[in-house]
Amino acid sequence: MFQDRTGSRVPNVTFRTRQGADWVDVTTDEIFAGKTVVVFSLPGAFTPTCSSSHVPRYNQLAPVFKELGVDAIVCISVNDAFVMNEWQKAQHADNLIFLPDGNGEFTEKMGMLVDKSAIGFGKRSWRYSMLVRDGVIEKMFIEPEVEGDPYEVSDADTMLNYLAPEKQVLDVAVLSRDGCPFCVKAKEALRNAGIEFEELVLNRDYTEHGLRAITGARTVPQVFVNGKLIGGSEAVIAWLQERR
Repeated sequence: MFQDRTGSRVPNVTFRTRQGADWVDVTTDEIFAGKTVVVFSLPGAFTPTCSSSHVPRYNQLAPVFKELGVDAIVCISVNDAFVMNEWQKAQHADNLIFLPDGNGEFTEKMGMLVDKSAIGFGKRSWRYSMLVRDGVIEKMFIEPEVEGDPYEVSDADTMLNYLAPEKQVLDVAVLSRDGCPFCVKAKEALRNAGIEFEELVLNRDYTEHGLRAITGARTVPQVFVNGKLIGGSEAVIAWLQERR
């Protein structure tokens, strides 16, 4: 059974990182001393769940964590520095710090090193996350010990809920097209309300067939919030007024 190390200090190790053409040693103290740090550890770079969910969501919510006083978000994996650097580039995860635990030293001292030889991985990290304040672990979320690679509690939203249960995060997407004045109106209303959004443009990111299939509509903009279709520009303005 994995040990919950809440209340303990993080292991004292040195990470061998690669910055440009140079090897740079990064110590535990450099990462954690005097700082509030969120750490999440996972089985391997470029693997499905890690690449599609674990890393992207922490990277997306990094500004929110920063507002809550988190100084850094660290991703740790039992991979070498070259692999971790390339993975960070591929993920466009500039809001995170990727630390290579190539020898598994940190992971082993955390009691999270597991044998995944059955799938050709060798020794890897069990999936977990933790909040660390000035080198002391305040809270750990350890995935349940079941077969496979569970992903239930080490995610960014669980950590965010621990830090700020009342915090509401809006995932907003705007389906638009170039030259659409109503799209401009909807986007301007969202920006004025301080709401970030992702824009998907017709004939670049989707087609009219996709628009009809997803929204049941033929016109743009079509705005979604947390999976719910709000509608066009007037509907967005009405929704914003209701939130005041």
